[in-house]
Amino acid sequence: MVWFHDGLLAFFSAVGVTTVVWLLAGAVLRAGRPAIPGLLLVLPLRGEALAMEADVRELRRLRRQLPGAGILLADCGMSADARALAAYLADRTEGVALTEGPEIKLG
Repeated sequence: MVWFHDGLLAFFSAVGVTTVVWLLAGAVLRAGRPAIPGLLLVLPLRGEALAMEADVRELRRLRRQLPGAGILLADCGMSADARALAAYLADRTEGVALTEGPEIKLG
């Protein structure tokens, strides 16, 4: 029975030490992550763009993991209402821009 207790104690000690090392390594590696200059997350929008707000929210969440990234809302033929919403989101959200000028044509 003593061997069983010693084995359990050794197992849990090894798991605990491994967990601590893993967490420390993750914190050190995450802190030194370099920014990717000029990285753009492009969201092409067309028509009514019904899921635009959810998509922008998801890109903002992703941008927290990519320092220095920006979000570009690309007008690929949005309706007037959708364009107004995109302009509102671009004005109210830091790091989000809306394409201006002629529409972008995708394939």
